[in-house]
Amino acid sequence: MKSSESSAMTDAPSTAEAPWPVGVLSNKIKGYLDRLGTAWVEGEITQWGVSGGNVYGKLKDPDADITIGFTIWSSVKARIPSDLKQGDRVIALVKPNYWLKAGSLTMQVFEMRHVGLGDLLERLERLRASLAAEGLFALERKRRLPFLPSVVGLITGKDSDAEKDVLRNAHLRWPAVEFRVVHAMVQGDRAARDIARAIGVLDADPQVDVIIVARGGGDFQNLLPFSDEVVVRAAAAATTPIVSAIGHEADRPLLDDVADLRASTPTDAAKRVIPDVSEELARVEQARARIRSRVTHTVSIEVDRIAGLRSRPALARSTWIVDVRADELTRWVARGTELADRVIERARDRTRELHGRLTALSPQSTLARGYAVVQSADGSVVRSTTEAPAGGALHIRVADGSIGATSEGPLPVAPAPDAAVSSGK
Repeated sequence: MKSSESSAMTDAPSTAEAPWPVGVLSNKIKGYLDRLGTAWVEGEITQWGVSGGNVYGKLKDPDADITIGFTIWSSVKARIPSDLKQGDRVIALVKPNYWLKAGSLTMQVFEMRHVGLGDLLERLERLRASLAAEGLFALERKRRLPFLPSVVGLITGKDSDAEKDVLRNAHLRWPAVEFRVVHAMVQGDRAARDIARAIGVLDADPQVDVIIVARGGGDFQNLLPFSDEVVVRAAAAATTPIVSAIGHEADRPLLDDVADLRASTPTDAAKRVIPDVSEELARVEQARARIRSRVTHTVSIEVDRIAGLRSRPALARSTWIVDVRADELTRWVARGTELADRVIERARDRTRELHGRLTALSPQSTLARGYAVVQSADGSVVRSTTEAPAGGALHIRVADGSIGATSEGPLPVAPAPDAAVSSGK
C-alpha cells in the first residue's frame, strides 16, 4: 500500500497541493546524474589538498571563470601521477556524484593526466618575464621604508582577518601610529582594478608614508588579482613605498616582486613597517648612556689636560721668564755698554789721527809758523816778482788776518840769514 503510494507520488507532477518530498527530488537528481555516466573534462587545478589519503580540489575552465570541485579517493590516487599539483593543466575522467544527505555535488575522479603547463601559469610566466625585462623587479628600484611612518596606508578586504591582524599588531608595537584604510575587493573579476584604484588613492595622499597591501592567503585562483598587470603597474608607478603582505608562501604573486618589501603575512608586515616602541625606547636609552659616557670621558680628559697646562711654570708663575732672563739680560747690557765704549774710543782715536793729519796739511798751520801769502788785487797768489809791479796793491795774509800793502817793485836779493851768520863768523 505504501509502496504504491510512494511510486504514484514520484511519478505524479509536483504541485503546490501535492509537493514532492526533499528525498524524492534528491533521488530524481541523483538518478538523472547517474544516467550521465563518466566524461573526460579538461581544466586547470586551482586547489589541491590531501586529507586522510584522499584528494580534494578544484578544476577551473581554461577559458571561462567556471570552477567545479572534485574528489580523488585514495584507491584512485595511487594510480594517477604523483607530481600533480596546483596550477597543472589536466584532463580527468570524472563522474558526477550527488550526495543525498547533504545535497552537494562533486566530481569523482577515476583518471587524471597531465596536459601541460596551465594557461594561467603560462600567462603569468610570460607576464613575469615581460615585466622583468622592463626592469620593474630590479633591486635598484626598491625604496627604503621610513623608520617611523606617521601615517600608514592599508589596502585589504572589508572586515577581513588581515585588516585586524595588521591594526592589532601595529598598535601593540606603536600605539600612536595612524592608519588610512581603503577597503577593496581582494578576489574576483573586479578585484584587480579595485586594488589598483586603492593604490592610486593612497599614493596621492601626501600624509601616507608607506602602503601595505594585505590579504590572509588563499588558493591559487583567489590570489590571481595580485598578479594582474594592472595591479603590478600601479604598484610600480607609485612613489610611496609599498609592502606586499598576501600571506601565501607556496606561490609568489607578481605584486611580491614589484613591491619594495615582501612580508610573509599581514602580521609580519605590521612588525616590519612599525617599530616596537619598547625596543626603540631601550635603544634610545642605550644611545643616551653611550653619549653620556663618552661626554664624561672627554670632559675628564680635557680637565686633566687643563690641569697639566696650569701646572706648567709658564702659567703657574708668570715672572719666571723675567727671572730666568734677568742675569742674561744684565750680561747683554754690560756687553753692549762695553762694545759701545770700545767703538766710541776707536772712533775718537781715529778722529784725532785725522785731525792731526789735517792740521799738518792745512795752509793755516804754515801761516802760523810765520809764513805769509801775498795776493794781487784780483785775489791771485803772487808767485813771482813780475806779478807785483811797483805801485800795485797787494794783500798779505798772515796767521791772524790780512794786511794791505803797495808794491815798490823788485828789490835786490839779500843774502840768506844762514849765509850772513856764516860770513860774520
